[in-house]
Amino acid sequence: MHSLDFNGQALARREFFGRTATGIGTAALAQLLHRDGLQAATLPGVPGFPGFAPKAKRVIYLFMNGGPTHVDLFDWKPQIKALHGKPVPDSYVGGKRFSTMTGAAGGKLMLAPVEPFQQHGQSGAWVSSLMPHTAAIADELCFIKSMHTDAVNHAPAISFLLSGAQLPGRPALGAWLSYGLGSETENLPSFAVMTSVSKGTSCGQIFYDFYWGSGFLPSRYQGVKFRSGGEPVLYLSDPRGVNSAMKRGMLDDLARLNERKLQDFGDPEIATRIAQYEMSFRMQASVPELADFSSEPASVLESYGPGVKEAGTFAHNCLMARRLVERGARCVQLMHAGWDQHNSITTELYTQCRDTDRASAALVMDLKQRGLLDDTLVVWGGEFGRTPFIQGNLGDRPRWGRDHHPYAFTLWMAGAGVKPGLSYGASDDLGMNAVVDPVHVHDFQATLMHLMGIDHKRLTYRFQGRDFRLTDVHGEVVRGVLA
Repeated sequence: MHSLDFNGQALARREFFGRTATGIGTAALAQLLHRDGLQAATLPGVPGFPGFAPKAKRVIYLFMNGGPTHVDLFDWKPQIKALHGKPVPDSYVGGKRFSTMTGAAGGKLMLAPVEPFQQHGQSGAWVSSLMPHTAAIADELCFIKSMHTDAVNHAPAISFLLSGAQLPGRPALGAWLSYGLGSETENLPSFAVMTSVSKGTSCGQIFYDFYWGSGFLPSRYQGVKFRSGGEPVLYLSDPRGVNSAMKRGMLDDLARLNERKLQDFGDPEIATRIAQYEMSFRMQASVPELADFSSEPASVLESYGPGVKEAGTFAHNCLMARRLVERGARCVQLMHAGWDQHNSITTELYTQCRDTDRASAALVMDLKQRGLLDDTLVVWGGEFGRTPFIQGNLGDRPRWGRDHHPYAFTLWMAGAGVKPGLSYGASDDLGMNAVVDPVHVHDFQATLMHLMGIDHKRLTYRFQGRDFRLTDVHGEVVRGVLA
């Protein structure tokens, strides 16, 4: 595309309402500034999207930082138990790259699952006793047991799964969705992020801002992080001596100045500044109501578990996620760290499961009971799995661990557009390699975009002379999981 044509297209997509001085542009700006009693319009997406009827209107991504151990949770392999304490067969690991903590995998000893598995529901899904609440809703879930990725370390692997690239700087999934589909809410962020970590864990991961960044997209599309303590969002309260009317007048004056700059320079970041000032003003009223659980029935609070009223816990964040999507949020990304169990499979794995299992299942059922699961997609999973062989000394059970494993892992989805009660794909008999219907990270991303009504090959953004997309130049929709 010629650069002048592209600039015209970019103007139509992102700057039209901010730069047009007459007609509908004036009306839109008037809405933006709350003048004459008008409410702000929702942010439009890219023209032509969704390109077809979406199954899902919103997504809640329960991201388990650190790499949950698939062979201890969802991927039952009797052969691992049979080979416990014996060297991993060379044919399974030859030529493969593992983290530097493992180095060469040859000669490593196999480690059986730490807790027994059972089949559950009419689907007969195998789930460890570590996850009883997830097991109880197995018929609501679509397990993908043949996931695989390109990265072997945490930050590159998380970035790869959430942005399509191992290096930081690309837009996160939620930013792509907000950019392409726009926002359905004017009072809350379209893309919201919350983080948590189990108390006392020794294997937490760092939450880098680029996990929810907008990359080269205008910064208005980046995720808004809700804090785990104090006010959920900074500066919600007015400073002492400043009331709402004073702040409203100040923002109106700032908006007029920024609008002049926008007309002069056409910088989309100026439009972002106008929009974000207005969003912050509206959030002063909407966020306190969002975080107030007093109207929630006791049965709902109980279903999420005892931590639901404690800000910063995974249970609290799950209920916040439900409240966000029912108020119009497009993407809610919950990130819970602590799954990096190099030497704590017999201790901290139990803590992680206790802190996430009940709330994850409660979220799915809460959405279902409210009719929201019909058009909300829930995803649970991490950046990779963990090795079927041990990291550490087999004789020192309290220090058993497993290393990073990119060649096969499991995630599950529930809700809009996916087949419930399905286990799709499979790893080999040691949980080592994805061998039946392998699903690459880009395939998963393409499938998620498809469920949202987006052809992943068409939603692109030109940056530094090329068109970028979430799935880079790869990815096929996994038709087998679609309802």
